Amino acid sequence: MNDRFPRVYLARHGETPWTITAQHTGSTDLPLTSNGERNATQLGNRLKGVTFAQVWTSPLQRATKTCERAGFAEQATIMDDLTEWDCGDYEGLTREQIQTQNPGWNLFRDGCPNGESLDDVAKRAGRVIQRVHQQHKDCLLFAHKHFLQVFAACWLGLPPETGHCFFLGTAALSIVGYHHHSTDCVIRLWNDRSYLTE
Repeated sequence: MNDRFPRVYLARHGETPWTITAQHTGSTDLPLTSNGERNATQLGNRLKGVTFAQVWTSPLQRATKTCERAGFAEQATIMDDLTEWDCGDYEGLTREQIQTQNPGWNLFRDGCPNGESLDDVAKRAGRVIQRVHQQHKDCLLFAHKHFLQVFAACWLGLPPETGHCFFLGTAALSIVGYHHHSTDCVIRLWNDRSYLTE
């Protein structure tokens, strides 16, 4: 891979009470758990020595607190487009609870009633990608699982629904970038959690 091109570092926020219970968390502004705060600090240690031209974060506190604990709060700019998929009527429900109401439901196909569709999230991801492509040095984004899954698919030029294939754990670090030229988009690292200690 070509190191002449900038890299885009993608950080998922740390653990929250609802990531433990597998409840869908879109707009609910949950705090990190103590373990989530510790993992965010470990993420910061993983990123020590890397210089970023831009640091952008979702406005939700689980992302902004991860950004802060990782040591990037002073450099960070809030970007509303990085917020998580709005789960609408399914906010706070587990997949099992949702499928009791709506058998066969799939987030990446069906979206959420009174929330966002896949197309809505893909449009936001597309706007972020446009801004990223304007950067000439490394940048860092703090965001959320489902948003980053859609972002990854759109970055690669794949259908947004293929985002479900890109699993992400809490406080995971991923890196996307370019290969032969600036339109040859690739994934350089995905779902790295090797620096975390539980």
